[in-house]
Formats: sequence, structure tokens, C-alpha cells
Amino acid sequence: MTHPADGASAPVRILVCDDHVVVRAGLLALLDSAPGIEVAGEAGTGEEALALAARLAPDVVLMDLQLGAGIDGVEATRRLTAAPAPGSGRVPHVLVLTTYDTDADITRAIEAGATGYLLKAERPEELFAAIHAAAQGRTTLSGPVAGRVMANMRSPRPTLTDRERDILAQLATGLGNREIARALFISEATVKTHLRRIYDKLGVDTRAGAVAVAKEQRLLP
Repeated sequence: MTHPADGASAPVRILVCDDHVVVRAGLLALLDSAPGIEVAGEAGTGEEALALAARLAPDVVLMDLQLGAGIDGVEATRRLTAAPAPGSGRVPHVLVLTTYDTDADITRAIEAGATGYLLKAERPEELFAAIHAAAQGRTTLSGPVAGRVMANMRSPRPTLTDRERDILAQLATGLGNREIARALFISEATVKTHLRRIYDKLGVDTRAGAVAVAKEQRLLP
């Protein structure tokens, strides 16, 4: 571990969470060269990130959204920011780093407590600056993400619950009510109730219409 010189600020301690080993290795190599940043640890799952954050007490968790099996990046973010970790008593800032830029992903991450939302296409300098900003609790959004957030503020998209998003995603794959009920472990009557609410919110009256509007407004994860 490096120690700052007298009078110098301590480096930002970061935990990297990404389920792709090659991507994670690339990020670690990149961050190793970044001034004022120290990699405290790496995780391949959301569960591992939670355990390591409690033990390592990072300043910032660099979080991917899609993490394969187990909890996803949004749920990991929600748990990380909900309360101080039992082991460290600290609440880290979470900076999302992902390839996904749909309205649904952005909204879920921000609602879960993410401090910033960055796309993996950003230049290294932008990533480094975002990490330092996140450590200070300042919000950083990639240009396309910021533009979409502003557009949504000017013309708000329909607000769907997590369950409604789940059903809409299943609907988009072509499943019928019975198959959706089976996939989500709920009753067919419950599916129909949620569908009526989805139709009302999207201003449609057919399954095809709901999927079309959801794609147009980037509501699908």
C-alpha cells in the first residue's frame, strides 16, 4: 500500500466490481497508473463486493450493472448505500461503470443510491476524474446519460415499478401471461393486474403497443 507524503491527501481507495475477468484486469491495470487512486480490492459478484466493502472500507466502489448469477449491480448498490457496513461502519460512494445506458438502467441505479453513472466508452481521464468526484460525494454522469436525464426531467417518462419492469421485459420476449406468471413465480391474475397498470401508464391497450412504447422510450433493461 502506498502512503501519501506529508501534507499530501490520501489516495482514493477503490473497490472494482465486474464479472468479466478480462475487463476487470484491464480496469485494474488502468487504475494502477492513475494518480491519487489506490485499488483496495476486486470482486466478480455483487455478493463478493458487499463482503469486501465491509472488510476493506473503500471510498468508492466501481460497479458494473450486469453481474451474472446472484444480485445485480443495482441491488448491490442499494445494499452498499443503505447503511454503514457492519465491519467498517462506513458507507462507500458507488460509481456505476457500464455499457448499458437505457432509461430503465439509469433510473434504477440512481434510485438505488449511485453517486455517478459512467459509460465504459469514456476516456481514462474522465474515469479518473469521476472517481475523485465520487469520493467527494459529487455526481458525475457521462454526456449521453446526462442528456437523457435532462430530457426525462423536461418530459418525464412513465414511472414503472420493479415488478412492472420485470413483466414488461418478459412481455418483450413474447411470453404469454401463463408463461410470465411461471417465470416470475406469481399468479396469472397478478400478471393481468400488472399488465392493466402498465397499459394505463404507457397509454396503450395492447401487448404489442406496450412493447413498442417501452422500446421507444428505452424503458426496457
